[in-house]
Amino acid sequence: MEDVFLKGLPRIDLHGFDSQSAYVATNDFLNENLILGNSKILIVHGKGTGTIKRIVHSTLQKRKEVLKYHTDNNNDGCTIVYLILDK
Repeated sequence: MEDVFLKGLPRIDLHGFDSQSAYVATNDFLNENLILGNSKILIVHGKGTGTIKRIVHSTLQKRKEVLKYHTDNNNDGCTIVYLILDK
């Protein structure tokens, strides 16, 4: 069951993406949400082998606009991201 607090967040679903596509899509999604002024977003990477999750987390670590991130407590197949918005 999906957490009611996550339901309204902007999200991207990376199921079926290969590594390079997941990297590009994650960066594009971050850029779009920074422009839109969304400070909290959701990236669905799935569980699988963990490859896409590692790519997402590696990408998030390198982005200065990312304040923090963590996997969802109820579903480790998605990551909640908090962005720093320019004022």
